[in-house]
Amino acid sequence: MSKTLWVSTRKGLFELIRKADEWHVARLSHRGVPVTQTLVDRRDSTVYAALDHGHFGTKLQRSDDGGVTWTELAAPAFPDGTDVSAGAIWALTAGGVDQPGRVWAGGLPGGLFRSDDRGDTWALVTGLWQREEKGHWFGGGADLPALHTVLVDPNDSRHVTVAVSCGGVWQSHDDGDSWAITAAGMRAEYMPPDRADDPRIQDPHRLAACPVDPSRVWCQHHNGVFRSDDGGQTWLELSERVTPSAFGFAVVVHPTDPDKAWFVPAVKDEERIPVGGSLVVAHTRDGGHTFVEQRVGLPQVHAYDLVYRHAMDIDLVGAQLAFGSTTGNLFVTGDGGETWRLALGHLPPIYAVCFA
Repeated sequence: MSKTLWVSTRKGLFELIRKADEWHVARLSHRGVPVTQTLVDRRDSTVYAALDHGHFGTKLQRSDDGGVTWTELAAPAFPDGTDVSAGAIWALTAGGVDQPGRVWAGGLPGGLFRSDDRGDTWALVTGLWQREEKGHWFGGGADLPALHTVLVDPNDSRHVTVAVSCGGVWQSHDDGDSWAITAAGMRAEYMPPDRADDPRIQDPHRLAACPVDPSRVWCQHHNGVFRSDDGGQTWLELSERVTPSAFGFAVVVHPTDPDKAWFVPAVKDEERIPVGGSLVVAHTRDGGHTFVEQRVGLPQVHAYDLVYRHAMDIDLVGAQLAFGSTTGNLFVTGDGGETWRLALGHLPPIYAVCFA
């Protein structure tokens, strides 16, 4: 079971260590600064942290010693003449095992960037940025489109899938040189009926693929829960089966069982809080045919915890899950969500969590 958990918050990056089944804060890095995303590169144990300094812009830091010391890197930036400024980083993903040094980054306003030297330099992926369909993208959770998910196929590192709010799902099979939109089957009820099925304006909140079976991809969409059985090419909606709500942001899939996935439902646009003030995790064990509500150990009265898209994670063997909320509560489980417990409360608002 993982013994280290990184928690990205509005006021810094917390490194948590598990001792005797309890989680303790071992270190706080980047104190007082919003950390929008953290990547632990399992190929070489490098830790990357994306910082949002507001007026001072987006910064990127790398640690080669587990967070003891940090080196500032050049943050992803659009080329001169693009007349666009890069905003907050919403995605950091390691390349394949056959691509040492490769890191992908995405964020506002819908740009995808690639580094082949561990973040020292970055290049805009123009094959996606220059797609004509991009003119239809718009902001979902932010005023501008946000590229928040990058999935690298473990069986083919040149196969990359990204998700954009609101811009749909896109795939490349040639390492990012060319792209095709793959959002067929998704729907956008926030659009006029004649445009609800338009793949260019879909709002996938988060994608998660099973490492041992990347043909199975799960999506938490603005309008519900979707599943793909063909590697994200087409999608099947499962929203009517999810209770108490099919709206949410986070989704994780079991690392060895593609039929098991977890979501954190909420009331959507009008409120964005747990349904009825009761915090619930929705879990399927059978590929989305049925869902169960996991409540044990979670607050059921006056809970206002919203879980952001990167604020839930599962460890490499599927033994532990963790999620953090906008109210600064961090919940963990060691039994697949049958029982949850509060690991830490009173943290700053949590943006992302990841097991080392």
